[in-house]
Amino acid sequence: MDFGLGRVRPIEIDKEMKNSYIDYAMSVIVMRALPDVRDGFKPVHRRILYAMHEAGMAANKPYKKSARIVGEVLGKYHPHGDQSVYSSIVRMAQDFSTRYLLVDGHGNFGSVDGDSAAAMRYTEVRMSKISEYMLADIEKDVVKFTPNYDESLQEPEVLPARIPNLLVNGSSGIAVGMATNIPPHNLSEVVDGIVALIDNPEAELPELMQHIKGPDFPTGAMILGNEGIHEAYATGRGVVKIRAKAQIERMSNGKERILVTEIPYQVNKSRLIEGIAHLVNEKIIEGITDLRDESDRQGMRIIIELKRDANANVILNQLYKHTKMQDSFGIIMLALVDGKPEVLNLKQVLVHYINHQRDILVKRSTYELNKAKDRAHILEGLRIALKNIDNVIKIIRSSSDTDAAKTGLSEALSISDKQIQAILEMRLQRLVGLEQEKIDNEYKQILETINYLESLLHSDEKIMQVVKEDLLEVKKKFGDARKTIITIDNSQIPVEDLIAVEDIVITITHNGYIKRLPTDTYKNQKRGGRGVTGMGTKEEDFVEHLFITTTHHNILVFTNRGRMYQIKGYEIPEASRTAKGTAIVNLLQFEPQEKINTVISVEGFTADKMLFMATNMGTVKKCRLTDFGNTRKGGLNAISLLENEELISVKLTDGNSNIIMATKLGLSIHFSEQDVRVMGRTARGVRGLALKKNDSVVAMDVVRDDSYILTITEEGLGKRTLISEYRAQTRGGKGIINIKINERTGVVAGVRIVREDDELIVISSEGIVIRTDVNAISIVGRSAQGVKVMRLDDGDKVVALATVNKKIIEE
Repeated sequence: MDFGLGRVRPIEIDKEMKNSYIDYAMSVIVMRALPDVRDGFKPVHRRILYAMHEAGMAANKPYKKSARIVGEVLGKYHPHGDQSVYSSIVRMAQDFSTRYLLVDGHGNFGSVDGDSAAAMRYTEVRMSKISEYMLADIEKDVVKFTPNYDESLQEPEVLPARIPNLLVNGSSGIAVGMATNIPPHNLSEVVDGIVALIDNPEAELPELMQHIKGPDFPTGAMILGNEGIHEAYATGRGVVKIRAKAQIERMSNGKERILVTEIPYQVNKSRLIEGIAHLVNEKIIEGITDLRDESDRQGMRIIIELKRDANANVILNQLYKHTKMQDSFGIIMLALVDGKPEVLNLKQVLVHYINHQRDILVKRSTYELNKAKDRAHILEGLRIALKNIDNVIKIIRSSSDTDAAKTGLSEALSISDKQIQAILEMRLQRLVGLEQEKIDNEYKQILETINYLESLLHSDEKIMQVVKEDLLEVKKKFGDARKTIITIDNSQIPVEDLIAVEDIVITITHNGYIKRLPTDTYKNQKRGGRGVTGMGTKEEDFVEHLFITTTHHNILVFTNRGRMYQIKGYEIPEASRTAKGTAIVNLLQFEPQEKINTVISVEGFTADKMLFMATNMGTVKKCRLTDFGNTRKGGLNAISLLENEELISVKLTDGNSNIIMATKLGLSIHFSEQDVRVMGRTARGVRGLALKKNDSVVAMDVVRDDSYILTITEEGLGKRTLISEYRAQTRGGKGIINIKINERTGVVAGVRIVREDDELIVISSEGIVIRTDVNAISIVGRSAQGVKVMRLDDGDKVVALATVNKKIIEE
């Protein structure tokens, strides 16, 4: 094959691709994406500040157009596109992106809402005061300079960096196969940590963390816990959780609102608010009535107004869970060390910075020493000339030209060419006595400076002392208070651990409204009155379930469709005595046509408790309470039902209770629950009562010795019967008579186990509600029909009843 007389060289494509990609990767790593451990800058930021320094854009000079410095950087040092340069300048000027501003910007530089900065032709910039410290003494040969991209100019390889910028302002960047993400820190804390390490080079992480508490973000907010911080400082990698700063306030109308004043670092405020609105619209978070942004020049204010019956603590925790109000910051402390990327722990970062400052100080001192020696040499020549001034004047006047004068002075005074040149350039005014004295004083001061610098360069202890003094000066000038609070990590703590255990009253109405009230709401009412007076329900509604529990108890809600839902006491919104409450469908994910038939409060899911269930078709089932401990948000099936079958009642038992069931055609059965074996949660159940045609079970309850069986019929007749009249049978039988029914009585509307101090509530199909004390209803036999409890209009029927124990609200 002809390879062009040696002008074409054969190569293997895989080797060429490998070598080329490695070259590209290293170029990105070293020249673009990663900061240097010494000054904490990527090349673009270093070049921006150096170009501003060279252009005279100091903090005490007028602002200049951003486009001007962008052009300077592009043309001289960084030919990678104007947007890459301008976006870097913008970030260095944003107080919500950079902890200590490196660029003093004038104009629109964007906002925390994600608004972009104005074009570079509109904005103006100059160096900030802190940036000047990053370039301090750069003209004293303290850093190495390298050729720029076209070798027409020189640029610094690193900046002197009197500010520990890598930690103070942090850095983020994605290279090839690696990334860095260093959070900003508080300048005062970092300086204290460096000083502590200078004083004790053997100091380990615990001692350093006494000074450097953790990241300090420009947007403030809160860091949850020290675990992620400690891991990052120990290994160079870790994750910290950041949570918005929010507080719950009570408004003048009695409702509560959440006020957010600080959000996590790098979170877009506008998108955060949009995210909250989306969660409200999708009903993922319930209870928010208004959401608005009142942020202004004075600070951030996001207002989240809540419903009157909403639990503010629960909603706030939901916001932390579902939105960027709680975010994570993954720390990767990756930086270039001698041109190579390394993941560094906190101590290593500090040690590299201290070594850099030591090197800068040594080079600065060496430069100043050489300058001082040069000046001393000149002053020595001037002093010699002044002592021999007459002879000097004579030689100069008699010389034909400058070279002759130099030769004559050299022979007469034995001085160097530099000294001769200084003598020839000396003005006549230096001959006056006062000027001679100034030269002598300057010479003495120069000698003192030389002695100090020589002693400094020969003592590492003195060098480190100066490094400390320089850093403490920086702290005094630029140090400020911490913005980000470090608090305990309660994000993994269950919400109930943050809520006090308190006794509460839960009420649920017939139409499905639920609310929570303090127990003293009822204790302050008159004794002997109606326990549910003033509940604020509609005329056709009434309180069907009322019980005392605690904020930490589990409320088990069973529906006619055989499903069970679970809610904590504190999750039920608190409301006033006269408030209607919250529709329970807003708290629990009910399926269509589901209705509550039983509510049970349990402290825990213990193995010694059972749940006994009954359906309208006579099926019964007994399960362990522990089977229901892990309830999904959407509920779970408590019993498998046939078509047209409904769960009518569930009771909490000890496994040894007696059960009574009653039907709409007036039959009942009394048996021991031990006749029913324990079954799994998905089991169908067994026969509890053999039903006649067209009959169905209307009630199931646990028998108590001090109680009666109360029966109410559709036509409003009712009676109480002693438990002793119902002999115990074996489950599955046809049962015995509970009440004789006919056209006058109508079928049975409901049966309850009641006590003397209970109150009965009866509702008709027309929405008429009456309340009466149970002890006002006559005690009669099983076969009796009872007395009129509720008078009904033609066509109206009793459709539901409930009982409330008045003693509950007085104990």
